[in-house]
Amino acid sequence: MGPTGTIVFATVGVTNFGFDVFSAPVPLPPSPSPDAERRHTDGVSVNFNAQFIDDGEEDAVAFVSERGGAAALFICKPGDHRAVPLPAAEGSLFHDRPTVRGGILYFVSAHERPAAPFKSWAAVYAIDMGKKGIVRRLTPEGVVDMSPAVSGSGELVAVASYGDRPWAFDFRALETEVAVFRAGNPARRAVVARRGGWPAWRGETEVFFHRVAEDGWWSVFRVEISPETLEPTGEDGERRVTPPGVHCFTPAAVAGGRFIAVATRRKGRATRHVELFDLETETFAPFTELISPEIHHYNPFFSASGDRVGYHRFRGGGADGDSIVPHLQPVRSPVSSLSLLRVNGTFPSFSPDSAYLAINGDFFKTPGVSILRSDGGKRWVLTRQPNLFYTAWSPTENGVVFTSMGPIFETPKATVRIARLEFDVGDLVLGCDEVGATKMKVLTRPEAGNDAFPAVSPCGKWIVFRSGRSGYKNLYIVDASRGENNDGEGKVRRLTDGEWIDTMPSWSPDGSMIVFSSNRHDPTNPTVFSIYLVHPDGTGLHRVYVAGPAGSPEANKERINHVCFSPDSKWLLFTANFGSIMAEPISGPNQFQPYGDLYICRLDGSGLVRLTCNAYENGTPAWGPAGFGPGLESLSLGPPAGEESLGEFDEPLWLTCDV
Repeated sequence: MGPTGTIVFATVGVTNFGFDVFSAPVPLPPSPSPDAERRHTDGVSVNFNAQFIDDGEEDAVAFVSERGGAAALFICKPGDHRAVPLPAAEGSLFHDRPTVRGGILYFVSAHERPAAPFKSWAAVYAIDMGKKGIVRRLTPEGVVDMSPAVSGSGELVAVASYGDRPWAFDFRALETEVAVFRAGNPARRAVVARRGGWPAWRGETEVFFHRVAEDGWWSVFRVEISPETLEPTGEDGERRVTPPGVHCFTPAAVAGGRFIAVATRRKGRATRHVELFDLETETFAPFTELISPEIHHYNPFFSASGDRVGYHRFRGGGADGDSIVPHLQPVRSPVSSLSLLRVNGTFPSFSPDSAYLAINGDFFKTPGVSILRSDGGKRWVLTRQPNLFYTAWSPTENGVVFTSMGPIFETPKATVRIARLEFDVGDLVLGCDEVGATKMKVLTRPEAGNDAFPAVSPCGKWIVFRSGRSGYKNLYIVDASRGENNDGEGKVRRLTDGEWIDTMPSWSPDGSMIVFSSNRHDPTNPTVFSIYLVHPDGTGLHRVYVAGPAGSPEANKERINHVCFSPDSKWLLFTANFGSIMAEPISGPNQFQPYGDLYICRLDGSGLVRLTCNAYENGTPAWGPAGFGPGLESLSLGPPAGEESLGEFDEPLWLTCDV
């Protein structure tokens, strides 16, 4: 029997984006107001990475939207904000960077699985708009391409390419090269820059791109090429365009244009803005900062005439369109028997009857534990106490949730404790937003070190958790009611032992096994984690090989976390790095690990299926029964239950201005 049920998971930041595509004239009027902007998209869901269309209709844009539960391609025409689907790759969960030239749609898709793990699924494709349904792959088999740019004539394509190499696990600054090919003959490619990304054409002979310069500043470079040979020309080769002292990335250019548009990050400024860089005077001119100084602006693009610059940004509080972040948001699933729901929070867990979910907020801004009705229609605050992470609902007690109390991402000896939260489910009524009274009982001793990630046995009597009390993070079991104490009644039993990290355990619903993540196969490497199974009595401990068999190079590259069981105890659900990176991380808001996707496999590692495919970090999943939660058909059909979108998200945390 195949996998069934409902999977609820978290995605870093994405539900708060609320992006729309805007543009403003070049040059801006004196003292521009927000009225200088023109909005091109309809305020539904998340809309981003757009380009103007050269079909004769001024201001029509092609863009990416997640309104259907996955990143798909749409067009909005001037005077009519209705989003019309563009032809794309059937069955793909990920599309990106659409460009229309001469009736041909170029885009990135991830519908073809590579032959080996740890390689991105991203490749560039083309569809003749007059021959819908015929998808032509432009990227050679086995090669990874991202960030396509099409010249004004439509004859030349430039891409950020990983080539046919396996992923080297870089994500802050991708080690991609810039490759150029003819749209009509994609097999003949020329590498015009050995290191760079996000190419942009200026006419048919100049390509701009970004990369981190030797002095540490993200900068824009350019290279001239021969349209005949596709090889770089000129004595200068790759030439740096933007100066140090300001980060510049995601460039845009236009044929014959004096300016390029770049996204910038400057010292003393917390927001990303689009600026114009004068190629003749080599000076910057502010652009979006003059209109909306406190909002991030992303990934500029020019109109064909160069008289407008477009970008995407948070649509703003009170703007027309979606303004609510749903408590639960349906996500398109590649498996018809599985439903996927994105939760606005982290670490969801199911109540015994699956009528509710316990969740945390994000890691830093919304502390505490909340209870969410399983259809997403109502949420109650259980406790606002800070420094709580992870939730585990007792399978036998409707009003008991376990959590970790203390700082997350800390050393083995840091004080983190297991806590038991008791409340009355009868307090979960429509007329209030908070649970009346919550009793907290701390189950582990403060001197025991870093105790976290409790998971409850199916009988409800025991908790397995991770502890650093020995100086290393291993697994222990304790009574779910009494916890540990010094009077001899509450005893802690050690389950695993070793100078490595065993963490994030989960108890199988049939009670026979405990699954966890560990780097015990490579204890000196804190970045590689694989799946391990053990019986609750400590016997039968073994590794589950998913990416490759024992001894293979692939097996030693696994980074698997947040493992849990299916309701029938026959499948494992987890977050893994098998699919590499789908888009350039610098082009979007912060993702801690923009390669984390959800996968399932059987208990022996077979039957691997990728469930999510996007440029975000997906994780902290829980697997419950089928038959609850909002369906895909409810997307954008009415005001969802949720929270007001504030557009609060961070720049990549590794992007600094103090180099």
